[in-house]
Amino acid sequence: MLLPHAEREDDMLQGMATHNFFAADLDAARAWYSDLFGAEPYYVVEGGYVEWRLGPREDEFGIVNAAYAPHPTGTPAGSVTFWAVDDVAAALDDLVARGAAKHTDVREHGPGFVTASVVDPFGNVLGIMENVHFAEGLRGPAR
Repeated sequence: MLLPHAEREDDMLQGMATHNFFAADLDAARAWYSDLFGAEPYYVVEGGYVEWRLGPREDEFGIVNAAYAPHPTGTPAGSVTFWAVDDVAAALDDLVARGAAKHTDVREHGPGFVTASVVDPFGNVLGIMENVHFAEGLRGPAR
């Protein structure tokens, strides 16, 4: 069991700082994600990088020009970061309507844990999740 951050002494991983995707067409990726997020990125390095802050914790989501990637890009692979949503099925439908391809269908992993994922138009896997712990964390520690 993980304890609340304040109760652990030796955290190596303290939380997500920035999640980066790669795109060969950075301008197209910027436009697609700006539409999805309903906002332009707050940080831009022309031709190289764009970044938004999302949600109540202002988690950082960036897109790097694929020319700078240390590995091949454009093919779904690797780990999946799941972003919290209120309704996985509705979010999945919205993402597919925007041009993403379904990667995994809606799946319940137990009470309060539902996931799905898509491949964005640039080859990155975007996970979405209903997570009871995320929602509880936003309300603060139980008293």
